[in-house]
Amino acid sequence: MLLALDTSTPAITAALHDGTEVRAASTTVDAMRHGELLGPTLAKLFEQAGIKPPDLTRVVVGVGPGPFTGLRVGLVTAHALADALGLPVDGVCSLDALAVRVLAERAPDEPFLVATDARRKEVYWARYAPGQNVERLDGPHVDKPADIGWNGPAFGSGVLAYSESFSRVDSPDYPDAGQLAEAVVRGRIAVVPAQPLYLRRPDATPPTGRKPVLQR
Repeated sequence: MLLALDTSTPAITAALHDGTEVRAASTTVDAMRHGELLGPTLAKLFEQAGIKPPDLTRVVVGVGPGPFTGLRVGLVTAHALADALGLPVDGVCSLDALAVRVLAERAPDEPFLVATDARRKEVYWARYAPGQNVERLDGPHVDKPADIGWNGPAFGSGVLAYSESFSRVDSPDYPDAGQLAEAVVRGRIAVVPAQPLYLRRPDATPPTGRKPVLQR
């Protein structure tokens, strides 16, 4: 019984897969409520699938790249569950997870690009080969959309937000945990250590000095 989840984008997506099919899945788009929504989402999935957390045998989590706060919610939850239950936990590049959905829903017959919003007017992106399995040709990177210079098919929230920088833009916009779980079970996507994939420094940084409060 596999639990797959990803919180690297505004989508909080999770699914349970029994090795044959997806038993339950949920995706909610809310960029500000990852921490608030993930726990109840998982509880609802366990209820729908008719199982309890001890029935799990494996956990897979998206490791980014993505905004720091949302990404950490999924990673901390995955590690906490795995540690409590003595289970293995694997990671997947979240751009690969989005590529899984593109391959399943759009079946492109040529190399394609996926991108998610990295804020600061930048996107996280990677380029992939067509086919059933996820084969990453380039990336992941973080760049301004206009600097990528890609003229082929492009998918994801990043290209939808900056469509003027891409010539062939289409959905889907976010990963889907049900399709991710299916790809993991079928061996169609590479797993990596479940550690966050950061491509740049966080927006929030500790202060480097103290401001004087007394007049001199």
